[in-house]
Amino acid sequence: MIKGLHHNAYRCRDSEETRAFYEDFLELPLANAFHIATTKTGRQTDALHSFYRLGDGAFLAFFEVPDTPFDFKDQHDYDLHIALQVDAATQSRLLAKGKAAGMDVRGVADHGFIRSIYFRDPNGYVIELTTPTGSDPDYDSKAEKNAHGVLADWQAGKA
Repeated sequence: MIKGLHHNAYRCRDSEETRAFYEDFLELPLANAFHIATTKTGRQTDALHSFYRLGDGAFLAFFEVPDTPFDFKDQHDYDLHIALQVDAATQSRLLAKGKAAGMDVRGVADHGFIRSIYFRDPNGYVIELTTPTGSDPDYDSKAEKNAHGVLADWQAGKA
């Protein structure tokens, strides 16, 4: 049985720029970092793997691998984004902090069940900070009950 998420890992351009965004701006503590010179299969590499702790004990992790090409680009929200849940006070504070720092901040977008703001990290990933609205306490159970039907309707409507 899957018990939860331990970490999601992404490539980064520069570990220090990434740390500054995730630790200094988003206030996620740098919880671990280690150099990888040899993979478990014996392949030589040169990578730094760093981990930022989320409030639930899971991590966002990054690999900086300077000698291995990676196509960094500004991701479209639909292609890749990292959504992190925060309380309303934290969302407001980070929205103001981002604007004061001259960051490109989008939102607040009201999706009905959540309100979201959006940033880009130094690697081009979209970071969504979302706050549940609490407007429908049964939203999650209703959504789960309807999810298979919505998916089936979508599949049936595709050409």
